[in-house]
Amino acid sequence: MAAAAARRINLFLIKPSNYDDDGYVVTHFRGVLPSNTLSCLAALTEDVLKRKTLGEGLDIRLHLLDETVQKIPVKKICRTARRSNSQTIVCLVGVQSNQFPRASDLARQFRAGNCTVLIGGFHVSGYLAMLPQIPPEIQELMDAGVSIVKGEVEETWTGILKDAIEGKLKPLYDFVDDKPDLYDKPIPLIDTKLLKRFMASNFGTIDCGRGCPFNCSFCTIINVQGRKMRVRSAECIATAIRENWHRSKVDFYFFTDDNFARNLQWEKIFDALIDLREKEKIDLRFMMQVDVLSYKIKNFVEKARRAGCTQVFIGMESINPESLKDAAKAQNQAADYGNLIQAWHDVEIATHVGYILGFPHDSPESVRQDLQRLMHEIKVEQASFFLLTPLPGSRDHLEMTQRGEYMDSDYNKFDSIHETMQYPHFPAPGSLKAMYFEAWETFYSFDNMKRILLRSSPRNYWNILRNFIWYKNAALIERRHPMMGGFFRRKRRQTIRPGYPVPSRWAFYRMRVREIRAYLTAMVKLILEMEELWLQTRIRSESEQRVVEELSRLRASARRRLSVAEIQLAHARARIQVPTIRVPSKVTLYWQSWHLWLASRKVYTRADIDECWQSVLQNLRQRRILRISPFRVITNMWLDFQVTLMFAFAILRAREE
Repeated sequence: MAAAAARRINLFLIKPSNYDDDGYVVTHFRGVLPSNTLSCLAALTEDVLKRKTLGEGLDIRLHLLDETVQKIPVKKICRTARRSNSQTIVCLVGVQSNQFPRASDLARQFRAGNCTVLIGGFHVSGYLAMLPQIPPEIQELMDAGVSIVKGEVEETWTGILKDAIEGKLKPLYDFVDDKPDLYDKPIPLIDTKLLKRFMASNFGTIDCGRGCPFNCSFCTIINVQGRKMRVRSAECIATAIRENWHRSKVDFYFFTDDNFARNLQWEKIFDALIDLREKEKIDLRFMMQVDVLSYKIKNFVEKARRAGCTQVFIGMESINPESLKDAAKAQNQAADYGNLIQAWHDVEIATHVGYILGFPHDSPESVRQDLQRLMHEIKVEQASFFLLTPLPGSRDHLEMTQRGEYMDSDYNKFDSIHETMQYPHFPAPGSLKAMYFEAWETFYSFDNMKRILLRSSPRNYWNILRNFIWYKNAALIERRHPMMGGFFRRKRRQTIRPGYPVPSRWAFYRMRVREIRAYLTAMVKLILEMEELWLQTRIRSESEQRVVEELSRLRASARRRLSVAEIQLAHARARIQVPTIRVPSKVTLYWQSWHLWLASRKVYTRADIDECWQSVLQNLRQRRILRISPFRVITNMWLDFQVTLMFAFAILRAREE
C-alpha cells in the first residue's frame, strides 16, 4: 500500500508596505534597508523545521516576501489554500503603525481566500500594551478570524505554528510581559535571494540586543521590548557573521539595537568582531545606534573603531534644551553635543543623528537656527529628520488619548513625514511639513555636503557620498523618509487602497509617463550634482599631486601652452617619484591614467562642461545653429563622457574595497 502524501503547509512571512497619498502601495525596484523582523522570523522558522517539532507527515514550504520591493501575489497565494491536502498560513510581520492599514487590507483578502492569517509588530503590540481596551480596527480583524500576536515570539513561535497547523489559533496571543531570553536564539537569517532586490548585496541586519533603559516620551521600544536589556551571545553573533561571509560575502551590517551602547555584551561582541577582522581577515564593517552618553563609556569608542564601525546613529532628537525636556530625554545635554561628535570623529567614525521637528517649543525661527548650529558648530555628517508623531505604544499616544486630544485617525500617515497632531507654533495645516522638507534641503545643500566631505576621513568618504545619493533621492525626489524609501517607484493600476477610485488605463499610464519622466530628470540632476560634488572633494592620489606640481612647474618656466610631449613627460616623472609596491592590474593602470588625465587638465569642477552645454542650448533656443561649433560639441561630449564614466567607476570601485 502506497504511503500517504505529506500534507503541504505553505508558510508565507510577509512584510507589508504602506500607501502613498494617492492610495497606491509603495513598492520600489530596489530597496535600501531589509527588514530585520522578517530575517528574525525566517531564522526562527528554519530552526523549528530543523528540529522537526511540528510533527510528522508535514511538507512545510517557507516563503519570504517584502512588499517594499516585491508585488504580493494575493490571488496566487489564496489559490494554494484551495488545493487538496494543503494549508496556507500567512504571517504579516513587523507591522508598524503606518503599515497597519495596508496589513489590514491584505489580511482581509487572505481571509476571504481561506488562508490562516496572523498579524504582529509594533503597532498591535504597542497599542495593546499601553491601553486596556482593544481598538475597533483590531477588533474587526479578530472578528474576521485574524489572530493578533502581541510581543516577541522567540520562545513561543513553535507553539503558534502548531496552533495554526492544527486549526487552534487563539484570537489574541499576549507575550508582551514575557520577554524572551535572546542569548542563544537563532541569529536573523540573511536570504540571499531576497537581498538581491536591495541596492547592496553585501548588507545584513542583526539585532544584538533589545530594550532601552531610557524613558523617552515618544518611544515605543521601551513599552514593547522593555527597559531591561536582553542580549545575544557574542559567540553566536560572530559565528553567524563568519558563515554569512563564507556563504554570501556579506560583510556590512546594521546592528538594529535601539541602543547598542547599553548592550551588556558590547565589549565581548566587539572583541569577537576584532578577532574576525584581525585574525581571520574578514573585512567586516557595521553601523549601530547609540545614545549621546555612549562616548563616555570606557573603551567603547576605541573598540568600536577596531571592530569595524564606520558610522553611528545617535538619537540626538533636538539641540533645543526645552524640546529635550518635552521629550523626557534627560540624558541628552545639548551643551555637550560638540564633545560627543568630536569623540567619534577622533577615531574616524562618521556620525548620523536623528532629529525630531514639532516639539511644543519648536518654531520656524528656532528650527532654522538649530539647523545652522547642527551644520556649523556640531558638524555631523548626516541627519535624519522626523516629524513628532504620537505612535501607539508611546507615552505621548497614551496621554493624548487620555486627554482626548486631536490625533489623525488614518494610521497610514503615522510615518514621521505627515502631520498627525496639533503643533503649537505651526498652526497652519502643512506648515510643519513644509519646514520638514526645508530642513532636508538645508542640511543636504551642495555647500553643506561639500563641507562635510572635505573634512571627512578617507575611510568614510564613499560611505557618506553614497548615503547622500540615497537620502536626497528619498527625501527630495521620492518625498519619503530615506529609511522607508528605495529607488524607482513601481505602481500597479489596480493595487490601490480601498475607497480610492481605480483610474482608467489611459489616465493611469499617462500619469505614470509623467511621473517616470519627472523622476528620471530629477535623478539625472542628482547624479550630475553628486558628480560635481565628487570632483570638488575627491581624495587625490600622490601621483595626481605630483602631476599637478610638475605641470605647474613646466607652465611657469615655459610661459606658454604645453605640448602633448611635455604633458606625457610630467606624467612619467610623477610615476617615477611614486613607486608602486605591487604590480597594478590593467584596470588599476587605466584608473590611474584617468586620474592623471583629470589632474593634467585641472578638471576639478563641471563648470566649464556645463557652461558649454548652456551655450549650446541657448543658441538652439534662439535658432542660431550656425554659432554652434561642432568641434566644441564633440570635444565637450567626450570630456563629459569621460568624467561621468570616471565617477561611475569610482563608485563601483569604492563599493568593492
